Amino acid sequence: MSKRNESTAVLEPAPDTGQTNLDSLDNEELMRRYKETGDEELKWALVLRFQDQIRRVALRTCGLYSSFSQLDDVIHEGILALLSAVDRFDPTKGVKLETYVAKRLKGMVIDLSRKQDWLPRQLRQTANRLNRAVDELSVELGHMPESQEVADYLGVSKAEYEKMLSETAGASLVSFEMLLDSYGSAAGKQASVSEFENPPEELCEERELRENLAEGIASLRPKERMVLSLYYEKELTMKEIAQVLEVSPPRVSQIHSHAIQRLRVFLKERMGS
Repeated sequence: MSKRNESTAVLEPAPDTGQTNLDSLDNEELMRRYKETGDEELKWALVLRFQDQIRRVALRTCGLYSSFSQLDDVIHEGILALLSAVDRFDPTKGVKLETYVAKRLKGMVIDLSRKQDWLPRQLRQTANRLNRAVDELSVELGHMPESQEVADYLGVSKAEYEKMLSETAGASLVSFEMLLDSYGSAAGKQASVSEFENPPEELCEERELRENLAEGIASLRPKERMVLSLYYEKELTMKEIAQVLEVSPPRVSQIHSHAIQRLRVFLKERMGS
């Protein structure tokens, strides 16, 4: 990918073909007209309506993955993902366009992490080491281990363990997203199609996943739930969350990693590895 300055990251629509009333149309009407006509201006008009969301996702992605692509590169990937999404979106499936866009952007982040070597080998190994330690201790102790217990198991200080958590926050998130994907969350797919079109077994799996996720989140510590809410629901960056909680960004990464670890173990215990 090209290495451009962040200030150059802009969304450039296709040339204007003379239509001037697009702003008066809602997303559903724009999509309907695009599907009927194939007019590229309508397609770009739809994508540009999500430019703030694309940029937000890019900011959060670059803020979490310290070795990830530059901001404008992630924005570019987001544009490509949504251009493709507009073509693939089926209004008859009963899915809101906004919901589908959010899933496609999430899938784009996962795809990027899979395609490029964004995490140095040493950090990847550290992340795997932490996950193994937590998994083994969970079985041995019969509960989710505390930070000090994991640190003792690894033979490091608690401060060193917390630092390792911060450094591998991105790896923890991607591994968790992939775990959800393996359970049928369909990251990046047109999930959430109408219940009348989904096979009953898939609906049951999706419902089971949602129920277990809700229970897992409820079992987290208050600050862990707060970080997940601010990050995933409010879509704040790690830096913004740090300002809200009045802690350092590395501390937010640690809390985030703790929460992801707990959810990962919870889901494995409930739904199998």
